[in-house]
Amino acid sequence: MSKRKDPSLGEEKFKSKIGGQAVIEGVMMRGIDLASMANRLPNGEIDLETWPIRGGKNLPWYRKVPFLRGVFSFMISLIDGYKCLMRAADKQMQDDETEEPSKFEKWLTDKLGDKLMPIVSAISVVLGLGIAILLFMLVPTLILKLIGKFVELPTLAKNAIEGGLKIAIFIGYTALTGLMKDMHRLYEYHGAEHKTIACYEHGQELTVENVKKHCRFHPRCGTSFIFLVLFISIFVTTIFNLSWSNVLLRVLCKLALLPVVMGISYEIIRLAGRYDNIIMRMVSAPGLWIQRITTKEPEPDEIECAIAALKAVIPADGEDA
Repeated sequence: MSKRKDPSLGEEKFKSKIGGQAVIEGVMMRGIDLASMANRLPNGEIDLETWPIRGGKNLPWYRKVPFLRGVFSFMISLIDGYKCLMRAADKQMQDDETEEPSKFEKWLTDKLGDKLMPIVSAISVVLGLGIAILLFMLVPTLILKLIGKFVELPTLAKNAIEGGLKIAIFIGYTALTGLMKDMHRLYEYHGAEHKTIACYEHGQELTVENVKKHCRFHPRCGTSFIFLVLFISIFVTTIFNLSWSNVLLRVLCKLALLPVVMGISYEIIRLAGRYDNIIMRMVSAPGLWIQRITTKEPEPDEIECAIAALKAVIPADGEDA
């Protein structure tokens, strides 16, 4: 168990395995055996849900093998996170249930019935993946192909510039979305999640005042993971020497290599979250900087949700290190 000295907040007691995610008007926390989601309802109350984590401490073998576990952990987190986002959105619609649905909504309900929401969710996932492939795989490659018509660049330079473009697109996208009122509030809940976990790791009582004192940046954040995926992809595409002659083939090869990139990135983010030394600080620094965009200082009511979600998943036996 590694320790770190913080002059203003005292000594960090341990590195928790608890992680979380900001959702619409709330926070989801994932512990060892339990997961939870606390949401601020339209009436001002906090709604708390908990559910057991499949496998708990007894994870299947493919969730324990280094590099392979990263791919499965990412996919499970992605699916669970999306389900929580949809569930959180439903809770905010409670006050709208009395409103008369439009003719189009009635037509969809009549035609699809109970299949409506699964179909809408599936379409949303497909569109999201399509946009991600377009922005982070296709657009940078097309830009480099265009530049190549005017300037001859070595392969290593092309890969580096392509990676830089992907990181720039990611930063620009998160910065622009942060200008939206709803997304800005989501980023505040993201900050509440990080600060609450930091308070817990310092062994302090989980109160709003205590949580406020802590940092809103965390090395195990999903933002840092995404940055690592984009950064590591530069080296992986260089090692495998992916062809630049065919744009479609290059994109397909990058998709095929994505599990490799995620596996490496996951192992690095695990080390960064567990150890505090000069190497890990250097590795974590870019991701922590980007968290200045994806996290905001939370309001007291947002911290209350994060505290409720975290308290619900703290192991009863205290085994969380």
